[in-house]
Amino acid sequence: MANTFSTLWKKGWKTQWTTSWKTRSHAWLQTYPELVAAVVCGMLILAGWIALNGNWQGLGVWILLSAYVIGGYESTREGLTTLWQERELDVDLLMIVAALGAATLGLWQQEYYLLVDGAVLILIFAISGALEGVAMHRTERNIRELMQLAPDTARVLRPGGQEETVATQQLRVGDRILIKPGELIPADGLIKEGSSTVNQAPITGESVPAEKAIGDEAFAGTINGSGALVLQLHKPPESSLIQRVIRLVEEAKTTQPPSQQFLERFERGYARVIVISALLLLILPPFLLNWGWETTIYRALVFLVVASPCALMAAIMPTLLSGIACGARQGILFKDGAQLETIGKLGAIAFDKTGTLTTGNLQVCDIIPAPHITPQQILQTAASLEAYSEHPLAQAIVSAAQGEKLSLLPVTTVQAQVGQGISGTLAGETIKVGKQPFVTAFVTKGLDHQIADHQIANHQIADHPAQDSLRHTSEQLESEGKTVMWVSKQGQVLGLLAVADRIRPESANLLRTLKRVGIQTTVMLTGDNTATAQSVAQAVGVDKVYAELLPEDKVNVVKQLQQQYSTVAMVGDGINDAPALAQASVGIAMGGTGSDMALETADIVLMADRLEKLEQAIQLGVKSQRIIKQNITLALTSVALLMVANFLGVLTLPAGVLGHEGSTLLVTLNGLRLLRAHRSTPI
Repeated sequence: MANTFSTLWKKGWKTQWTTSWKTRSHAWLQTYPELVAAVVCGMLILAGWIALNGNWQGLGVWILLSAYVIGGYESTREGLTTLWQERELDVDLLMIVAALGAATLGLWQQEYYLLVDGAVLILIFAISGALEGVAMHRTERNIRELMQLAPDTARVLRPGGQEETVATQQLRVGDRILIKPGELIPADGLIKEGSSTVNQAPITGESVPAEKAIGDEAFAGTINGSGALVLQLHKPPESSLIQRVIRLVEEAKTTQPPSQQFLERFERGYARVIVISALLLLILPPFLLNWGWETTIYRALVFLVVASPCALMAAIMPTLLSGIACGARQGILFKDGAQLETIGKLGAIAFDKTGTLTTGNLQVCDIIPAPHITPQQILQTAASLEAYSEHPLAQAIVSAAQGEKLSLLPVTTVQAQVGQGISGTLAGETIKVGKQPFVTAFVTKGLDHQIADHQIANHQIADHPAQDSLRHTSEQLESEGKTVMWVSKQGQVLGLLAVADRIRPESANLLRTLKRVGIQTTVMLTGDNTATAQSVAQAVGVDKVYAELLPEDKVNVVKQLQQQYSTVAMVGDGINDAPALAQASVGIAMGGTGSDMALETADIVLMADRLEKLEQAIQLGVKSQRIIKQNITLALTSVALLMVANFLGVLTLPAGVLGHEGSTLLVTLNGLRLLRAHRSTPI
């Protein structure tokens, strides 16, 4: 059996194992070169220390020097590049100078433990750089995973019902694509055939699959459920939601917030101060404090290590990048770290009304019939006429009739009067739907419609108790912010239809919650009439209302709020909101219903079109600010304590390295805490 195993090993297993090991090793070296260098450096330091303690000092010195080269190569390259190209000192170069100083002092004094100290400094700094490299690789991997959400090919339906598989990049607007059950959706499109549940969690963060039917939009990268769908592309593949997410995540990875930019400018000046201070510490103590030259040089080297602002530099970006990643998992897309930083400092929030605090979908909410008329009669008559109109109010009435399964009756001679209503002929009788003066005008059967409309002011129906009651009801409904349409047939008023935009169920609760998280005031900005705006504001609990605004008026209101509250957010979804979104300190767009212009202008996108995500975004910003403050306090405190310990002579170089890099690691890990938040739990 042993011979059989040996034969199999020689024939193939050995080759396969060796090839697999070489492949994995090569992949690791390509993916994590800094981590591989750090591991090799650590092994060499251990071997060198063993050699020194085994009286093989010459061998130990060479092994340790090779550890310097392997572990310190990347930091040396970056430090010299910064010095050569930007004429600036950075932390990498300070660390290398400190390590080389320790090595030089150790070789000069033949105190080889100093050589080990310098090597340990190189190792810890190499590990720190390796961890940063792993974090960056993870970010890039997340981007690649996003890119993999959208399949490379799509199944296009050609004329005649033939299927053709094409590359996603070759899709064109108007193409019809077939999505079978369980497949990834390759591009954004409108559903033309079929219905299904779609798992949108990869894009919007919704934990429950969304019901999709004809007319609904499906997003690339989402997963189809049990039903087959036919989608028609209404935008190019490169403009799909998933592609916008990928571009924004890539931009967020490379964009630095103002606080990080300030810290990097501070680092450059701070490095000069450290070098000058180290030179003074190298020269003055022998004369002022009677230190020996060996002690002086050693303390100067330790000072270079402990005074470097590594922990301070790591106080911000890991935290913000973690917050961006956490938000993306919950369906909150931050375009860069600056917006996560800013949203944690908000003083006021302005909301658009339609599509933001409300759903943006008009619905028939009240049907008031005249005596001896049923609600179904009113709705069927009005829907039969409004089916010929594309006005949003008309579509709401037709949808209501379809929901009641009422058949639409044939209507002829349809005419619309802009701003007043619509009229037509049903079974030889004139019907009208619209405003009260237009509908209640007496129209004699058989008269020419143009003459009737011309004489509308002189042929009003006489008032009677029923019409007085309907007029009173109409005024009450309008005071509630509803749009009221009168319905008449052959001059007889059939009743009223009240249409309103439905308030989002989560709006009122969100407004109450915003107060608890520190928002001083909430404002509603809308182009709608004052009565409707006031009605919605009272229902959701907005502090201030500005109605009948043009887009430029919204911008002016945001400017006024910024003067009063400094940091102001604007939440909107329409093209008319884009200027205000751009003016606000933080522009927030509703991802599901938002226009392309609003999505491009906004700084933050609520992907699932769920307003309650705003609370999570604000809490994420507040928590990131709290963690950043903790990190800065920890970084400054550790530097101060280490410097004091160094001047008291109780700090060795390895201890200084461990204290310095340990504080950097703690700061980084503290920032990464935001990654633990899950989309199904509050932050």
